[in-house]
Amino acid sequence: MSMKKRVLQIALFLAVMLLTFYALFSGRDLSEIGRAIMSMSFWYLIPSIALAVFFVCAEGFMIWYLLRSMKAQKEGYKASSLPRCIQYSFIGFFYSGITPSATGGQPVQLYYMNKDGNRGSDSTVVLMTVAVAYKFVLVVMGLGILLFWMHPLRQELGSYFPLYLLGLALNVILVILILGVMLFPKVILKLALLFEGLFIRLKIWKPSEKREEKINGFIDSYQQAVTWLKDHKGSLLVVIFVTFLQRCSVFVLTYMVYLGFGLQGSGAMKVILLQAAVYIAVDMLPLPGAQGITELMYQAVFVHVFTGAYLIPSMLVSRGINFYFLLIVSLVIVLVNRFVFDRRKTAKAVRA
Repeated sequence: MSMKKRVLQIALFLAVMLLTFYALFSGRDLSEIGRAIMSMSFWYLIPSIALAVFFVCAEGFMIWYLLRSMKAQKEGYKASSLPRCIQYSFIGFFYSGITPSATGGQPVQLYYMNKDGNRGSDSTVVLMTVAVAYKFVLVVMGLGILLFWMHPLRQELGSYFPLYLLGLALNVILVILILGVMLFPKVILKLALLFEGLFIRLKIWKPSEKREEKINGFIDSYQQAVTWLKDHKGSLLVVIFVTFLQRCSVFVLTYMVYLGFGLQGSGAMKVILLQAAVYIAVDMLPLPGAQGITELMYQAVFVHVFTGAYLIPSMLVSRGINFYFLLIVSLVIVLVNRFVFDRRKTAKAVRA
């Protein structure tokens, strides 16, 4: 990634963040919000933080598990350790958080995995498998909520119900496209080249040989993933199960915050399903970290759950833990890798 592009992404992230905070705090009593936040029980704050950390570490575990599964099939192949794979996950979280639609995480993860000596093809298959499992679980959960909880969902979401349908539909389309690439790569390749030609004729894109190479590489990576998954169905089931736990951890976190404020009246399932609905609705939106829309939707959806003066404080705590706190931790890990680990490796290479 060029320095100019990185600066633009960070600038966009900070601009959206500042606008979000301005909208949240404008005209509100900050001292009242502060007192409400301080009233949260410490004994519920700890499990909330633990759930957030588990969310990121679970992806690291899946990366390690899949790399280890591949290692068992190949002699002389050394895969990254579990702590290192957890670092990949934090690095991916940071770059996904500051880029629109979370598109920046996987390329950086792939860079570090390859730099550490993992096979490029294996790293690609692992990241693709984790991505497929993530989207698949999200779609299944979203469809389940829609089918079995539709009436309460429409009432609770109100004007945001169409946004939930849009978010779910975008995830369904993406899953269909991924499966299409896996099962019918030649058809998808022809469609991709057709759209590329259309955009060139409309002068939206310029002709580029590299773009066609990237499209072919994208198709090939998914073909590799489906070939490996066909031979390792048990590994796929493990990844799907861990992904389900990973998704649920974020939703349960909001219920921990609810209990931490000593509130009563809303059951665990309601709070968890509402948080899941918010997550699904904003997951595919082209905003860095889904900032702004997440906070707006949270206020509308949880207004009857976090009653009184606890709505904004609960959002600041839950969103602060599951996004901003993790982003800061991820930034520290990114900087350590960039200025400590990378320099050590460079120094060793020079001495060798």
